[in-house]
Amino acid sequence: MNNQDIASKKQIFLDIFKENVNREGADLLLEYLESTDFFTAPASTRFHCAYPGGLLEHSLNVYYCLKDYLSRPRTKEQYHMDYSDESIAIVSLLHDLCKVNVYKESFRNVKDDNGVWQKVPCYEFDDHMAYGHGEKSVYIINGFMRLSREEAFAIRYHMGFSGNDDKNTVGKVMGQFPLAFALCTADMEATSFLE
Repeated sequence: MNNQDIASKKQIFLDIFKENVNREGADLLLEYLESTDFFTAPASTRFHCAYPGGLLEHSLNVYYCLKDYLSRPRTKEQYHMDYSDESIAIVSLLHDLCKVNVYKESFRNVKDDNGVWQKVPCYEFDDHMAYGHGEKSVYIINGFMRLSREEAFAIRYHMGFSGNDDKNTVGKVMGQFPLAFALCTADMEATSFLE
């Protein structure tokens, strides 16, 4: 993504956030995001959105997927998933805050089509606050604004069964906090089909 694309997506992110998130500390959280590489960082080292601005793009993709999933009549009428625009924006836009300031530019050796080794740019993962994935995002957010219990569990368990957690615990959380299931679904949709 070029700088113009990043600037455009950043403005979209800020507009969504400011329009929907009104709780105490939201402005301080945005200041924090500005002080990090959130808007320019990749979302991974080499898989989904592994380029500058990838974390921002992934966060927006998850937001749109979650909005779409929760807008279905079945989720509201049959599953009773009726969440505020604020909760939807918070959990989707901020679920991967654990990825700020952890990706470092580097190089790795790769053989080209002729079998000759070439140095190619890549990202390395270097986390100086290894507090887990979802739990680190919850920890960062709670330093600025209070999450509801369901929001915290949704963010903490957004990796669902693909994470390293005990599968029985994940299943229990998904049943007890449907927003966790919805966010996990949106994250997987974004990662698997859009990115």
